Formats: sequence, structure tokens, C-alpha cells
Amino acid sequence: MQIDFASSRQSTLGVEWEIALVDRHTSDLRSVAEEVLAELNVRHGSLAIDEEHPHVKQELLLNTVEIVTGVCETVAQAKAQLHENLVAVREVTDPMDVDLYCAGSHPFAPPKLQPVTDKDRYAKMIDRTQWWGQQMVIYGVHVHVGLDSRAKALPIVDGLINYQAHFQALSASSPFWGGEDTGYASHRALMFQQLPTAGIPYHFPTWEQYESYVADMLHTGVIDDISEIRWDVRPVPRFGTVEMRISDGLSSLQDIGAIAALTQCLVDDMSTTIDNGGTIPVMPPWFRVENKWRAARYGMEAIIILNAAGDEMLVTEHLLQELVRLAPVAEKLGCSAELADVERIIKGGAGYQWQHKIASANNGNLREVVKDNVRRMHLA
Repeated sequence: MQIDFASSRQSTLGVEWEIALVDRHTSDLRSVAEEVLAELNVRHGSLAIDEEHPHVKQELLLNTVEIVTGVCETVAQAKAQLHENLVAVREVTDPMDVDLYCAGSHPFAPPKLQPVTDKDRYAKMIDRTQWWGQQMVIYGVHVHVGLDSRAKALPIVDGLINYQAHFQALSASSPFWGGEDTGYASHRALMFQQLPTAGIPYHFPTWEQYESYVADMLHTGVIDDISEIRWDVRPVPRFGTVEMRISDGLSSLQDIGAIAALTQCLVDDMSTTIDNGGTIPVMPPWFRVENKWRAARYGMEAIIILNAAGDEMLVTEHLLQELVRLAPVAEKLGCSAELADVERIIKGGAGYQWQHKIASANNGNLREVVKDNVRRMHLA
């Protein structure tokens, strides 16, 4: 089969932010997404598309809405759009006594009790995946970056997977699951990969081999649509982008800006390398798997594998080196301030570290973890 890759301006970006709806009094999840979206349509009817506010959309669970940007030139522009749409959602949720929450998981809500959005594609997924599909009470931040050539898509997918541990450590915010401390910085990372076609992508040397893979998945009924390939990093042909889907949910626009800037800079740097005749290193698959596990387990304290030779370094030390290397790229793209926020996360702590701190200070009360997250969301 032939898969066309849309025309896109190099290094433009878009951001998707999955947000949970929680009860203001109990801190438990509230499955009121349909009511929220309906009211948004009343308030923003002139902007409605397919009966949805165009920048606030449905997700798998009725306790979730997704805020998305349009095509942005800069990270600052993307942050501004996210903030604008967050304000629109709060206009609806505040009178409902519903707060907005975002982390990789909700710390104590029972996963199997969360109602699923009434759509055929979601019902089919749950029916097929059973227990695993019923556990998907998880939230993430996805970053799209535009590519000016289809030939760059698969090499840059491989390139971003080389930084899987970096994104995972910075964003890790799902240490608790169903009221238990899992011992992982990101339980979400390992939970989500249980779905068919999720997890670490395969390496394809050519676009034609990728097309053959998609054709095989469609022919055998593994997927009904290319969007059901839910890799941690994937090409998105209809947008002409590469999409970084590694990150756990983030409660701060500053943190989202940092992740978006790091993604944009890495993609732009790799694009330049390809333009100049260079190649992007491909990590052996066993190192890809190990790096993901290490970052999910240890977060900021992960010792990661840097290359095919097996050289290792503390993930935060390598991140700091990369911030220096990418500084000229950030200046060119106008995201120097946002890229600098990566170091702020390293110094101030990732989400899982904040959650452990709050839980410890409140005798393990996980409702206080939710309330702290909601407070930080209000700073957005």
C-alpha cells in the first residue's frame, strides 16, 4: 500500500494535553466529559467541529478531555494556545465543582470502574484487550513536530527513541496505581505498552517497509486505521509530522514547554544532520527496551545506555550536556527560555518526586497528592 506523507513546514509543532476531571471535594475522578464538551459547544458554537470544541476533544475515558493546539511556529505560541483552551474548559468545570488534574495516572481511582466513551473504536479496543484495556486510566502529553520531507520521518523516529529515557525521566509522574505505590517513577510507561501496537516502535530502514507493516496490520485486522498504531514515537503521515508520545501527563505549562522545546530542538537538529548528508544512529532493540525500563523504574536516577557500544551515564547528566549542545538550535527556533526549563525540572524534581513528597508529608494521603496537582494546574 502507498502511504502519502502530508506537506509540512519543518519544525512547526503542535501539542496534545490529556487532562483528567476530578471532584473538587473527594479528589476522585468524575466521568463528566460529555457534559463538559456539550457546554463548551454552547459557549463556543461558532468554533464547533463535529459537535466538539475544536481544541478540546473526547478521549477513551469519560473522565478525560484532551486539549490540543493548532499548528504553531514556536513553543511559546503553543503554550499560549493551551492556556487559552484551559481557561475555556475551566469556565465550564468550575461551576460543576470539577477540578482539572494531569499526571501520568490518578493515584487512587479504581481503574476498572472508569466508564468508557461511547464510540465503536473504544468499545472494540476494550473488548479485544480486556483486563489490560480496562486499566488505561493514564494521561500523557504528545508533541508533534513538522517535517519537510517524508525521507526524514523514520530516521527521526529512531532518533527520538534514543532519547526515550530522557523524556520518560523528565515527565515521570505515575508512581501510584489504584492506591498503591508501584515502586516505579512511571507506571504509565509500562502499562500503556501492553496494548497491541503500543510501546517502542520497530526500526524500518525504508518507508516501503513501514508501508508493508501497516498493510499487514490492516490485512490481519490488528488495526482498522493507521492511527491505531500507538507507538511511543510515530510518524503521522496525515499531518506530515513525527509525534513524541513518551511523556507522562504534566501539570505545569512550564513543564510542557520544556518537553515541547526539547522535542522541537532534537527534531530540528536531526533534520539538519540529514540535510547535511549525515545519518541518525539506531540503538540496538535490546538497549531501547532496557532504557525505557530503567527510566520508568528509576526516573531521574536512571543510568541510561547512550549508544550501541553500551556506554552509560546518569540521565540527568546527559540531559545537561544536551542542553548545552542544543542551545544554538533553541536560539534559532525561539525556544531558549523553554529549553532552559528542562534544567529547572532536573533541579526542582519531576512529578513522581513531588507526589512522593506530598504523600510522605501527609501520612500517605493520596487525596492530598491530587489536590497539590490541581493547585499546580491552576498556575498554568
